[in-house]
Amino acid sequence: MAELPIIELDEFAAIVGANNVLTASDAAPYLQEQRGRFTGEALAAIRPGTTDEVAAVVATCARLGISIVPQGGNTGLVGGSVPQHTPRSIVLSTRRLDRIRNIDALGSTMTVEAGVILQRAREAADQADRLLPLTLGAEGSCTIGGVLSTNAGGHLTLAYGNARALALGLEVVLPDGRVWNGLSRLRKDNTGYDLKQLFLGAEGTLGIVTAAVLALQPKPRDVATGFVGLRDPDAAVALLAALQDASGGAIVAFELMPRLAIDFATAHVAGAFEPISARTQWYVLLEATSGVAGAARTALEQGLARALEDGLIDDAVLAESGEQRRRFWFMREAIVEAQKFEGASIKHDISVPVASVPDFIRRADLAVEAVAPGARPYAFGHVGDGNVHYNITQPPGLAPAAWMARWDELNRVVHAIVAELDGSISAEHGIGRFKRDALPGVKSTVEFDLLQRVKRALDPDGRMNPGAMF
Repeated sequence: MAELPIIELDEFAAIVGANNVLTASDAAPYLQEQRGRFTGEALAAIRPGTTDEVAAVVATCARLGISIVPQGGNTGLVGGSVPQHTPRSIVLSTRRLDRIRNIDALGSTMTVEAGVILQRAREAADQADRLLPLTLGAEGSCTIGGVLSTNAGGHLTLAYGNARALALGLEVVLPDGRVWNGLSRLRKDNTGYDLKQLFLGAEGTLGIVTAAVLALQPKPRDVATGFVGLRDPDAAVALLAALQDASGGAIVAFELMPRLAIDFATAHVAGAFEPISARTQWYVLLEATSGVAGAARTALEQGLARALEDGLIDDAVLAESGEQRRRFWFMREAIVEAQKFEGASIKHDISVPVASVPDFIRRADLAVEAVAPGARPYAFGHVGDGNVHYNITQPPGLAPAAWMARWDELNRVVHAIVAELDGSISAEHGIGRFKRDALPGVKSTVEFDLLQRVKRALDPDGRMNPGAMF
């Protein structure tokens, strides 16, 4: 790959230190996304350690005409943090911006820098007797800046909203190197446009998030976790509504998975197990919380007993210990890992209105079977908020490359149904480079024009994460 000329290399080294300007093989880990679908080239990977250093690097790039690809933990799934083969670009890693600046337990906020690992932020909140209600499968490696820049969701979106809903304020380095300090801890502020919303979910195309104020919640005093077996997604959605009504909205997580997922997990993942005695076609992992000891479990026991009497579910079990709860959630992660052992999967991260989830799954299954007989649809996800990870595992015996060659074809089939149900082709993973070409087809002409106008207004030279989203 091309490298920075010595004079430019020295300029960046003077800002961040020579050890934090990586070139050649040292930069390689920053140029490929985790699934290997996207690789790129860059002049260097630069790792500033403070907001001032980020600003100086960005200002230098602006003067030299160098494009910037911001990168956090590089755990994204749509290629948004990996450079393209752009002639002059750098990767700007925020991993060294890793300070927790402040935790205000009384005001229930925390101020953290972009490179703080999500799990570490959650642990720090927990130590302050507060909850940061954002949990993802990648929380041990994803960073706060990346989470906010992709507007990530996760298991608790049903109760607390996605990353966008948790951000009270941001600190952002703009494309010209200026710093916008919007680190407000206010819950109410009606003085003009809510500028932070421009950068949440923008995938680094408008600026670089360097710090954020996050809203915290009281820690639950009671957590009840259950695994439920039922006949179909219709019963699952009806169960969600019934339990929310019965518990006063105490359900915070509601994860749907098919029998096929349990079969894959128990066949291929060490430690995977049958979660309940009944062998049903669909399963739900659910969780309720309360600020009152024993209240969540009581509500869940009563609600599930009624659902069993009404024939809405076939079987259910509640976790009797923290270890059993951990094992239940292990199964949720195991079904993701298990797919790779059965061959290639064509993946979708879609959302539809919650009430439309069963219709989507039925219609998508039929459409996939019609165009790809023998394919194995694998629908699972955060059904409580309408987010379905609709993955399609290859037919047995087919060459993986032959199956992956049908990605665009099957995307069109699935996305057409999503559009008919007023859904979205990206619920929590973002657009990146992977879904970029599909974006104009799912946005109205007016909406897409507004998106482009915002991009041109804030980044007129198009240097921020070129090739992502647009």
